[in-house]
Amino acid sequence: MGKRDRFNGDAEVLHHRAVRTPLPNLEAERVFHENMMTVAAARERKADLLADPDVPLLDAYEAELERVAESFERRLRRIVGDDYRAVARAYHRGERDDRLGAIAAYYIEGLWRIQQRTTVTDMLFSPLILRYPDSFTTNIRFAGGYTTPKSIRYESPEHSSDELPDDYAETYYEESRYSQRRAATYLKETAEIIREEFPDPDETTFEERKYGGIVSAGGRRGSVFSAMLERVEPEPDRFSEPIDGPTLVEAGPEARRTERALRLEGEIVG
Repeated sequence: MGKRDRFNGDAEVLHHRAVRTPLPNLEAERVFHENMMTVAAARERKADLLADPDVPLLDAYEAELERVAESFERRLRRIVGDDYRAVARAYHRGERDDRLGAIAAYYIEGLWRIQQRTTVTDMLFSPLILRYPDSFTTNIRFAGGYTTPKSIRYESPEHSSDELPDDYAETYYEESRYSQRRAATYLKETAEIIREEFPDPDETTFEERKYGGIVSAGGRRGSVFSAMLERVEPEPDRFSEPIDGPTLVEAGPEARRTERALRLEGEIVG
């Protein structure tokens, strides 16, 4: 998606809102599971690339974002149709004010911001995904800063602007490689959390899979990158009514709880 598809910086469509998507049957659960396995696989692929000394860190970073973007685009096509960009633009121009227009605008704005992360510093991407018995929510959030109290950090020598003496440069490079290998291990471990929180509906009982949740955060400042992911307990009484189709909802108590824990309060820009 190039600059011609860019909206005019309308972060309001994201602000303290989430998309709630119904899970009315086993087929819908399978689609949701497939999307979450795509996210887990993207994290594992990033880990493999980070652990490879011949692969620049940015390549690993971009590989994960590409897979996440693919997941978003598949969801947009399924919900809105192949013309989702035109639908989102019409919503932003005020030519339509309907549920599908709002959802298209929400995901497109999030997708654009995700794709900018490789070139933007001090922008933290912190999505929150929650599974309930009859639906799931996707809360796309961006905040100022690049890390959280729970994040691990790793270094990219390619992004450093410091001129270092040869003897120190070698040490710095080795320490950076160590931090990347440590991050790779962490990413693989946390990819497993995604698989555990959103299990295969064909292999688990409804009781085992009706609740699940994750929050993650990733960003960079200069040559320092950060990552975190952990489980989130969904509020069992959050929704009292079923829905017929995807719709925008308030972000919910879990969002406020994770914002406090990750110290994102007051920093959320979307």
